Amino acid sequence: MTKNDYIIRLETKRDYNKTENLVRESFWNVYRPGCSEHFVLKCLRNDADFVPQLDFVMEKDGQIIGQIIFVKAAIAKNDGGVLPVLTFGPICIEKSCQKKGYGKILLDYALDKATEMGFGAVFIEGNIKFYRHCGLTYAREYGISYHGLPDGADDSFFLAKELIKGYLDGVTGVYSTPKGYFSAEENPQEFEQYESRFPIKEKLKLPGQLE
Repeated sequence: MTKNDYIIRLETKRDYNKTENLVRESFWNVYRPGCSEHFVLKCLRNDADFVPQLDFVMEKDGQIIGQIIFVKAAIAKNDGGVLPVLTFGPICIEKSCQKKGYGKILLDYALDKATEMGFGAVFIEGNIKFYRHCGLTYAREYGISYHGLPDGADDSFFLAKELIKGYLDGVTGVYSTPKGYFSAEENPQEFEQYESRFPIKEKLKLPGQLE
């Protein structure tokens, strides 16, 4: 892979169908039978907290092979007030291009752009095995907890990264996932209508799924 092997650019409306198909193919049967991440992507683009300047696609040989979007989030501070932060996702790389470094390149690029825009920190629910390569660590190390998670429960999925050094110094509080990420659960009929536009795929219950 070389720098000329790919390009990263902002997503445009012309990309929407291709990007949503990419997300559907990438997430199908991964975390649950079927998936809803492509619908979440569609809904987040119209969310008030969506950051269009951080909505990127990655192209290789003229085809979209990756995507990432960011959404504004917040920490409810224990001493009162709210601290603005970011979250991201869905993020994906086309299956034939996975495990070749493209995901790290795309995320590093997007995080650099977020830093340039002045965002101070990013939080995400994800796998430390991948995200540590981009500088993320357990959010608990910054004194931030995940909304609704009981004391002592496994929080190893809850990750964070300071984009501006010291942004989280002295901060303790609670992070809540932005409401836009629950679009499918809150609008099941709309989701089913949307999903019906896609080719039929078999929903499978597989080992390792979250649901």
